[in-house]
Amino acid sequence: MSIKRILLGVVVVGLIGGGIFGYSAYRTFFTPNTSFDNDEAIVFIPTDAAISDLEEQLTPLVKDFSSFESAADRKGYLNKIKAGKYRLSNGMNNNEIVNSLRSGNIPVKVSFNNQENLNDLAGRIASQIEADSISLVAAFGDKDFMKANGFDDANKISLYIPNSYEFFWNTSAESFRARMLKEYNRFWTDTRKEKASALGLKPNEVIALASIVHKETAKVDERPTVAGVYLNRLRKGMLLQADPTVIYAIKKETGNFDTIIKRVLYRDLEMDSPYNTYKYAGLPPGPIAMPDITAIDAVLNPKKHNYYYFVANVEKFGYHMFAENLAQHNRNKAQYIRWINAQKINR
Repeated sequence: MSIKRILLGVVVVGLIGGGIFGYSAYRTFFTPNTSFDNDEAIVFIPTDAAISDLEEQLTPLVKDFSSFESAADRKGYLNKIKAGKYRLSNGMNNNEIVNSLRSGNIPVKVSFNNQENLNDLAGRIASQIEADSISLVAAFGDKDFMKANGFDDANKISLYIPNSYEFFWNTSAESFRARMLKEYNRFWTDTRKEKASALGLKPNEVIALASIVHKETAKVDERPTVAGVYLNRLRKGMLLQADPTVIYAIKKETGNFDTIIKRVLYRDLEMDSPYNTYKYAGLPPGPIAMPDITAIDAVLNPKKHNYYYFVANVEKFGYHMFAENLAQHNRNKAQYIRWINAQKINR
């Protein structure tokens, strides 16, 4: 056999082999490899994920995981698996899937409001990001963090301003807390701080009062009036006598924040708790719930009036009747007591 024929044979074999390799590589990278019927599917890759985690997440969504694994290995992705939330589109090939998992981490919207305690907040947040409630509770209660940033056990819930925020799903508990500190400082603008100072209150005291206002009325348009009542009482040195603080004291004492209390009884007013504003003057040690922004701004922008009392308005449910003096208030209160007794609400 001549040298030419040998060389030609080698070339032919090389071309065939190259063609087979090229076709195999093409199929590995560029053949559609999704198996879901919807337009898109969402994948959650946990922190420190291994190949087994990828397989668990992707096997239901791809036709051939082994071909994906081969493509991911060749692109160097398996050595740098990234945690997060990712979107896969129907018909994607392995090359596109790897690219999406490498650089397509999707932000998630995290929302929270009106939680009564940080355990509830932790549960709410844990349902929206990767961090679990145990790690969140630990981060919320970190005493070094609280001390460094001017919070304590009683007012630490003040740090968390209810709103909707964007996070990456793989956010850790500490990163969530750090972001909330930034949002807290951003919320307390110079204008808000000046308004608080003019009222003789610190930001955390504003939030404590706002939590009472929030619990007293769900009507946003009435909150500045209610805030004005309590500020009038503070200025005059009167007891706040806020029923929601007594309800909170009962829940805190029993440890059951799921308790539903519709009526505060006279015996409840004797409860010895710093949160009982019928017994102790001034503001409670901290918020009795997480007030929303409208309640905070109602305290900072109270309606100016001469009211010192209010009671539920039984003719306009959700709203209240306000009074400048005790005699007027007692008339309003008598109307409310008749109504509540007629409803047979004993607790």
